[in-house]
Amino acid sequence: MHRTIAYRGFEIQIELTSAADENTFDVTFQIRGATNLEVLGARGGRIPLRNGPFTERWAYLVAEIAGQAAIDVLLGPAD
Repeated sequence: MHRTIAYRGFEIQIELTSAADENTFDVTFQIRGATNLEVLGARGGRIPLRNGPFTERWAYLVAEIAGQAAIDVLLGPAD
């Protein structure tokens, strides 16, 4: 399952894959949308989240927050 979230001029692309347990998912995210993404992961590659698997709702929430935090680190605080 995929979801794309816009944040501060970037796109956070979230991908869920089924885990071993029923109704739980492993989650990765990728940030796209700027030329200086090489500082985020392996040249803007997919970043797996730890401490899973998660339910669908938590997987999307945790990935969105992680992606937003990474963008905030790159750009600094929002005005």
